Amino acid sequence: MGEGVIIGLLDSGITPGHPSFDDYGMPPPPAKWKGRCDLNASFCNNKLIGARSFVNYDGRKRRSNVTVVDADGHGTHTASTAAGAFVKRANIYGLARGLASGMAPRAHLAIYKVCLESCASDDILAGMDAAVGDGVDVLSISLGGDPVPFFVDAIALGGFNAISKGIFVSCSAGNSGPDHYTVSNDAPWLLTVGASTVDRSFRATVKLGDGQELDGESMYQPSNYKSKLLPLVYPGLITGNSDTALCMNGTLDSVDVRGKIVLCDRGTNMRVEKGQVVKKAGGAGMILVNDALNSYSTNADLHVLPASHLPYSDAAKIKVYINSTSAPTAAIIFKGTALRVPNSPALASFSSRGPSQITPGILKPDILGPGVNVLAAWNTQKFNMISGTSMSCPHLSGISALIKHAHPDWSPAAIKSAILTTARQKDNRQQPIVDEKHVPADLFAVGAGHVDPQRAIDPGLVYDLAPGDYIPYLCGLGIKDESVSAIVRKNVKCSSVKSITEGELNYPSITVTLPAIGSKWISYTRTVTNVGKPMTEYSAAVDVAKGVTARVRPAKLYFKEVNQKQSFTISFRRNGDGFGPAEGRLRWVSKEHVVRSPISIFME
Repeated sequence: MGEGVIIGLLDSGITPGHPSFDDYGMPPPPAKWKGRCDLNASFCNNKLIGARSFVNYDGRKRRSNVTVVDADGHGTHTASTAAGAFVKRANIYGLARGLASGMAPRAHLAIYKVCLESCASDDILAGMDAAVGDGVDVLSISLGGDPVPFFVDAIALGGFNAISKGIFVSCSAGNSGPDHYTVSNDAPWLLTVGASTVDRSFRATVKLGDGQELDGESMYQPSNYKSKLLPLVYPGLITGNSDTALCMNGTLDSVDVRGKIVLCDRGTNMRVEKGQVVKKAGGAGMILVNDALNSYSTNADLHVLPASHLPYSDAAKIKVYINSTSAPTAAIIFKGTALRVPNSPALASFSSRGPSQITPGILKPDILGPGVNVLAAWNTQKFNMISGTSMSCPHLSGISALIKHAHPDWSPAAIKSAILTTARQKDNRQQPIVDEKHVPADLFAVGAGHVDPQRAIDPGLVYDLAPGDYIPYLCGLGIKDESVSAIVRKNVKCSSVKSITEGELNYPSITVTLPAIGSKWISYTRTVTNVGKPMTEYSAAVDVAKGVTARVRPAKLYFKEVNQKQSFTISFRRNGDGFGPAEGRLRWVSKEHVVRSPISIFME
């Protein structure tokens, strides 16, 4: 359960005294710990071992007395997701009842507050460097912005310093999906985490007057609510105004919605705000329907009135029904927590996608973790349920702590490799993981797939990297010497370094671009380290899209001992007229392990 591992978390602070941070049965922190806890002594314990604020400036004015206490809940939520203690009878307004815990419930937490209303780059970098100096083992960073070059990216800069000291860094991919080229925190020394759904829903079913029943979601499910058919109105149909269809503030004044269930389209204003507008206008309930962009990706929100959030496929059904009758009606039926939801996990529509703008030759994001309707600790109430890659990142932070406990001598790159090469590509119906449109998600959305913690503990082989191995890669990007030096924190002259392309970095995923002319082979060499059993044989199996030929030499790898390294070459060439993106996979298969690398191919 991560015992003895220290997770440093950069966020909006912490809620001291919350049961998720109780230290019952926890040992003291390891002797290497050098940090401090700037909370009242009674709040610092063997779980919450560190708490410091780095929110220093507001413009040019120095702040004073900025407490580490969490003002908005985000930091409390992410901290408990990563390493929260066991809490009995957890729930959110009666939903999702059960025993709650973080991914690594026996790990220690060190909190670095770097956000108040916003998160300044200087504060983030100062917090990361402090955490490294304090002796954390894992950094969890549910922060990020637009993609920027690594040498001006605080998280990339602080992250390289961290991995140079053997500290694993887990980061959010961003919430700018479903568009491509939106992924952030994309440096190859960082783990970049996208967001998926879990197999649990908070069912709010819409029953139309013609008998149709459509399943949606809502966190607001009052136990005393009596479901009955009420008049149903779509303000956008009455006014022909797009703002009215969106239930924007003030737009329902000219529409009689009193005592009625109101249909609102998703977009522009916040989902919960739409319900507030409906309630203010006298509406009795709201049906929120997705736009085409978000399609099947719904959320269980804490609405202010009876409501249900439905996928885009149901929007047309409701609107056709409204047009079919002079007196449309609808009821909202709350059904509580539903488990074993099919097509889980699925990709969240908001999860940022690759290719990376900064380093397109490295497949990003790396991995998916749970990031939709995640129940975790909160500052103003015991638990709250929110969504985002901010929620998926600490899942992977805690899982990396479990791996770190099992394999304390593994490098950050080895831990990342274990996570990526053991990831799952199938959902709970044994079908490919789908995106918000319920079609198979591409590699720029899911990376290696969905994390499988138990398999990641025992990956068989790992693709390892030392900090110095990134220097030839950085020089290969064409970055100036002073910029490379700023990233790695030592003087580098790229003219004296044998540069490599992105595809040559010993990364667990493979990205290759095949030129349009000729049938030239493009080859990359990779090195794997045996972390399984001695006297083991692996055989290569490579599958690529039609139009591409791939081969692996040698086709078999023999390992006589643990920690032995073996190298191989994988080569690609075109064999047809296809163009654009394509996918494949490389598997090294032994009697006990399958070590899988996703292959992203672009045919020019």
